[in-house]
Amino acid sequence: MQAGFRHFLDLAEVPAPSLRLILAEALRRKRSRASRPKGAPDADAPLIGRTLAMIFQKPSTRTRVSFDMAMRQLGGGAIMLGASDLQLGRGETIADTARVLSGYVDALMLRAMRHEDLEALAQHAAIPVVNGLTDRSHPCQILADLMTLQERFGRIEGLRLAWIGDGNNVCRSLIEAAPAFGFSLTIAAPAGFAPAKSVLQAAAAVGGDVRLCDDPVEAVQAADAVVTDTWVSMGDADEDARRAAFAPYAVTPDLMACAAAHAVFLHCLPAHRGEEVAADVLDGPQSLVWQEAENRLHAQKAVLLWCLGALNPEYA
Repeated sequence: MQAGFRHFLDLAEVPAPSLRLILAEALRRKRSRASRPKGAPDADAPLIGRTLAMIFQKPSTRTRVSFDMAMRQLGGGAIMLGASDLQLGRGETIADTARVLSGYVDALMLRAMRHEDLEALAQHAAIPVVNGLTDRSHPCQILADLMTLQERFGRIEGLRLAWIGDGNNVCRSLIEAAPAFGFSLTIAAPAGFAPAKSVLQAAAAVGGDVRLCDDPVEAVQAADAVVTDTWVSMGDADEDARRAAFAPYAVTPDLMACAAAHAVFLHCLPAHRGEEVAADVLDGPQSLVWQEAENRLHAQKAVLLWCLGALNPEYA
């Protein structure tokens, strides 16, 4: 087993000081690249000779490209594996796949249909496993979101965030981040689509300031950032019911006007203009979605360094 490695599965499982250290490293590395070509490695190339295997059970744009480029910029390499490329599709167990890949590469990233698959991979792997998205959580996305807010406001602690819409996997990771980074979070979700009470209770138990309501206007009052996601995700079978339930939760210019005057808009993408967000908001001056998308790359570089025990604490 590789010494000194850590899995990155859920934000709630990572100590708050480590999360803050990861974010500080992401910001530092982004600043240090200046005008370097995107394909050029960082000056220190800390992961030279290391390889990441990326396993995709779901299609991907940002996750696939950002992790691949993260490894290139850190001096390493990446191998992309679709579900149909592996013996997993022909009945090989996740445990056996984990054991085999542990002998070939230095780290694994999984974008999974089921969180249970991620946990099984981590249980049997002798190398770090990173959550690239599951049906339960999306921790790498939230680190990119918080990095974006840090760049805009110069701080995260004390900010007021509003989540509008589905209490889904991205929302869960945002809830888990609240106590670690000291921001408050108000979630407006329709009946039947709120995050699980157990998730809210777990955050409250460690000091998280997280509140649930059913009124988006109430949720965005004095908010520094308004965050949303798609109404229908890959694998959702209740598309018509979702569209009907979420229609009053669209992020429009009128809703943004109810937030703080300096409020920004975040969305993990892909977005559907005219559904969960109006085009005038997504493409408007309050939107930071393109900066947020780029920050997936920088945040994941720091995550990989932390997982592999190569993150220098002096940069905290």
